[in-house]
Amino acid sequence: MPPFPVGSVGLVEPRLLRIDTPLMLACGRTLPSCDIVYETYGTLNADASNGVLICHALSGHHHAAGYHTLEEAEKGKPGWWDTAIGPGKVIDTNRFFVVALNNLGGCHGSTGPASVNPETGKPWGPDFPIVAVRDWVKVQARLTDHLGIQQWAAVVGGSLGGMQVLRWSIDHPGRVANAVVIASAPKLSAQNIAFNEVARQAIRRDPNFHGGHYYEHGVVPEVGLGLARMVGHITYLSDDAMHQKFGRDLRATTYQYGYGAEFQVESYLRYQGETFSRRFDANTYLLMTRVLDYFDPARDFDHDLARTLSRALCRFLVISFTTDWRFSPERSREIVDALMDAGKDVTYAEIDAPQGHDSFLLDNPRYLAVFGAYMNRIADALEARHAS
Repeated sequence: MPPFPVGSVGLVEPRLLRIDTPLMLACGRTLPSCDIVYETYGTLNADASNGVLICHALSGHHHAAGYHTLEEAEKGKPGWWDTAIGPGKVIDTNRFFVVALNNLGGCHGSTGPASVNPETGKPWGPDFPIVAVRDWVKVQARLTDHLGIQQWAAVVGGSLGGMQVLRWSIDHPGRVANAVVIASAPKLSAQNIAFNEVARQAIRRDPNFHGGHYYEHGVVPEVGLGLARMVGHITYLSDDAMHQKFGRDLRATTYQYGYGAEFQVESYLRYQGETFSRRFDANTYLLMTRVLDYFDPARDFDHDLARTLSRALCRFLVISFTTDWRFSPERSREIVDALMDAGKDVTYAEIDAPQGHDSFLLDNPRYLAVFGAYMNRIADALEARHAS
């Protein structure tokens, strides 16, 4: 039996880009240098026209497909978007050169709060500057230059990743041929900001948080970070999905009349919180949720989204999911309506899916068919151009 399933990119190895030139951030501060970790899948063609950039969501990172070790393969634990990336898949690595990175401020190798501040010799912690989506895109553009790519065949992202795609189309219109925006929004609603604030408060009030300097105390605010993840996870699922997966099932046959995890859904959430707190950095979680809160590109254009997106030159695919209440279809339609008002080429699909916001990561046949058809048209056009 082969070590990798059919359609897998197999073993992959992260790469490191060192940016030694200063980076001016939207907050007004400057980073003298930074490291960005990324992975690539597939082969860049001769004229560097088949590149696809993957922008990750809040808890994502550079490991989007394949496996880092054979042990990962044996356990069936590939990259976070392995459903969509690989030979013969929606983002076909036989046809595209795919790039995924860990954004600035992340906790999986790129410079972030857990990295050493060169001025102090200690971890940045809460002193790491607040970044914005436009800062991420600025760094991604430097990676683009490093790879020798003038224009991406497509920039693709879901949720917070979709916000980065929108920013690409606005800030670097000539460098994006196609923008794929999945389960996203032009800005957060007040309710979404509220959920983020509850998560941040859970972390900040953990006794082990130490004002964000927990690294120096040799502890992790596991309880707060776990609670933050539990809150977030509830919003990523739909009521139907939770009912189908857990219902009101008990772990035991009768009520225990206590406050332990008696219902299956309680046990599931506690497990998700505990495992997440062991693999993610609390300061990064605070930073990422703030990035979400601040995203509002139309703010620079008198809150006129159509005028904002009129700068874009690319074609768009926008996808939403019927049961996604965190980034509802109405928010995607705001983007679509603004693009149409701006006279842009946009395709929109609202997918009937019971799983809520997490649907963009899952194997939904209708979703993958729509997404795949769009990506195949891009690949077909590239190959036809090269054949002529």
